[in-house]
Amino acid sequence: MESGARAGLVGKVVGSRYEVRALLARGGMATVYEAVDLRLDRLVALKVMHPHLAADPGFVARFEREAKSAARLSHPHVVAVYDQGEADGLVYLAMELIPGRTLRDVIRDYGPLTTEQALVFLEPVVEALAAAHAAGLVHRDIKPENVLISHDGRVKVADFGLARAVATSETNATAGVLIGTVAYLAPEQVERGEADERTDFYAAGICLFEMVTGQVPHGGDSPLSVAYQHVNSDVPAPSSVRSGIPPEADAIVRTATRRDPGQRYRNSQDFLADVRRARASLPAPTPFMDAPAMNDTLVVGLDNPAAAGGGPGYEPGAGSNAAAEAGDGYSGYGDYGDYRDSDEFDDDDFDEYEDQRPRRGVRLFVSLAIIVAIAGAGVAGWWLAVGPGTYSPTPDVVGQTFDEATAVLAAEGLAIEATAEQYSETVPAGSVLTTDPGPGEGIAASGTVGVVVSLGPERYAVPDVRGSTPKEATEAIVSAGLASGGRVEAFDDQIPAGQVARTDPAIGDPVPPDTPVDLIVSKGPEPVELPDITGKKQGVAIKRLEEAGVQVSAVKEFSDSVAQGRVVSMSPKAATVVDSGSTVEIVVSKGPPPVEVPDLIDMRQDNAVAELERLGLVAEIDDGEVTRLNRVFDQSPSPGELVPRGTTVILRII
Repeated sequence: MESGARAGLVGKVVGSRYEVRALLARGGMATVYEAVDLRLDRLVALKVMHPHLAADPGFVARFEREAKSAARLSHPHVVAVYDQGEADGLVYLAMELIPGRTLRDVIRDYGPLTTEQALVFLEPVVEALAAAHAAGLVHRDIKPENVLISHDGRVKVADFGLARAVATSETNATAGVLIGTVAYLAPEQVERGEADERTDFYAAGICLFEMVTGQVPHGGDSPLSVAYQHVNSDVPAPSSVRSGIPPEADAIVRTATRRDPGQRYRNSQDFLADVRRARASLPAPTPFMDAPAMNDTLVVGLDNPAAAGGGPGYEPGAGSNAAAEAGDGYSGYGDYGDYRDSDEFDDDDFDEYEDQRPRRGVRLFVSLAIIVAIAGAGVAGWWLAVGPGTYSPTPDVVGQTFDEATAVLAAEGLAIEATAEQYSETVPAGSVLTTDPGPGEGIAASGTVGVVVSLGPERYAVPDVRGSTPKEATEAIVSAGLASGGRVEAFDDQIPAGQVARTDPAIGDPVPPDTPVDLIVSKGPEPVELPDITGKKQGVAIKRLEEAGVQVSAVKEFSDSVAQGRVVSMSPKAATVVDSGSTVEIVVSKGPPPVEVPDLIDMRQDNAVAELERLGLVAEIDDGEVTRLNRVFDQSPSPGELVPRGTTVILRII
């Protein structure tokens, strides 16, 4: 029922953009079609998710996030993701169309492979993983069905990021995906559902084991029994299953498939270095393929002409797709025809034909046919060699600036056209991200190469939301292309309580799209308990109050009890709890208040001395040579002057 519904998309337009041309493959997760992008006028592979997944909102949300992440990954050995969308109940992904077959088809038709042949396929797979891991992506579902091999021998890995979306789907209908993938599951995936770079290494090691032995290391009657063996049994050395496998292959498989992730390759570069060292130590792969060309990005020279895309019995578009039809989940979308020897005639038919003597007319007809065939071959040779049918490999200008790419293509007699711009985490802004045709693909003389130019890493500045309400701040952050994060409260002296004080990442920081931004919401000034600074020197008192988070206002007053320069009192009082930033007023002593010198002139000496002592002043008597009247006739300081208490007043007596 579902199969018929999916096939019914042929001839229809999905998302007002993709005109479905043909059915390519079906799997446990999706149906893949050949479609035409009506907007950009190019062929794409359109992967349409099955209805049980499209009906799961959680899956759709995760699918969108993973598709965005995968779309940022640009690498010669990764199937490019062009677009993702949802329309008329269909959730779809538009990807680069790779006409060819999957590694599963190659293993089925030619396996087991020689170690040299297997490493030719494994190296671009590990290169793709290295690029993905550097960009923060883990594949989670490396297996032969997800390794595509084009007609011209390019190796590309498909479905980056989609395994995570399916694995976390809430629907039970994803169980088939696990069943189809269990042969390549790492122990940590089985036990804890965890996956990181080393999980991809494990699956790649299983793929190498299968390529050189023709079988997976763990088999069983049920997926559960296979999963149990992954957890409890080591992957054996390939040479223990099939003789003649060199120790280099054993070492790579055993290192990549350790049950303890910590004992596997530390990173993709270490894995890749071992693969390249092994390839360098082994002879060139024969007779399955010729020496790799184009910097090892191509795997060419299949002996079977039909498998190479032509020859007797080959029908374009008549793909076997056996793995896809088996419903094993993430299938590729090969369209190679299966070439088989014709059994139209048997030996008896041939003997009977030999007994019949050809007449002269028959011989003449055969001669004419040979002449016509030779002439046709000559015309075809001219057409392909020097005529309008001439095709040459497209130069690799990926990573070059637009001007550099223009010069390289112009030297080959080719034109260049910028067809689009895309963000990239790996290719600098202004440089070529992808080309159409791709590097090494055939292009006619004087043809035009379409290029997608990199915009560099996609970054958005965290908006300034200080002083906004949390709701207003969240709307501004989402509008800026970022995601709403968590929310915490903190004291802030400047921002009123309930408003956003700052963000994490900080305001203005450039961050990737969909980065969660946390809001720090103000709780207002932090309460402060005032320390007791009475009796302290003014400088010490001010420092302690400012360290406590309050401001200080100082006034000076006379004090009979507190020494000059020390704090007489504070307001609010010590131990009072106030808001941070509040002002505390302190009173600093100017010492005792001054005394006004009394008028003592003409007073008797005894009375004058008594008055000075009453006011806290000290009397000093200056008697004349003759003292008759015993009265004050002069004083210093003069009457009415203000002097500190304890000041000496000189009295001259007559």
